[in-house]
Amino acid sequence: MTSVDEFKKERERLNEIVLEKGGTNIKRFFSLDGKVYENGALPAKTKELLGLVASMVLRCDDCINYHLIQCKKEQVSDAELEETLSVALIVGGSIVIPHLRRAFGIWEELRSAE
Repeated sequence: MTSVDEFKKERERLNEIVLEKGGTNIKRFFSLDGKVYENGALPAKTKELLGLVASMVLRCDDCINYHLIQCKKEQVSDAELEETLSVALIVGGSIVIPHLRRAFGIWEELRSAE
């Protein structure tokens, strides 16, 4: 099992627990989170890239992994990903570098699974 597979499995398991135990406000937030990334005035692909930048700057590895997986589903190219990560690096500064390394590593894993 790859690290991406492990991440997906654990995320799904924990989300089930949250949705089972969580109240209305938590469930509404989860629903809104999913809806925001759907196609609208901006395509889902663009929204995932925006989410990736925000996650990089906020230094949330779980969020980074999730958006990388979604970016792969949205057929983000290597060049698009590199430019997106460059934006995250310039906005976030050098503190983003460890997350940048891991993001490229996960992207390689996603690409090799094709």
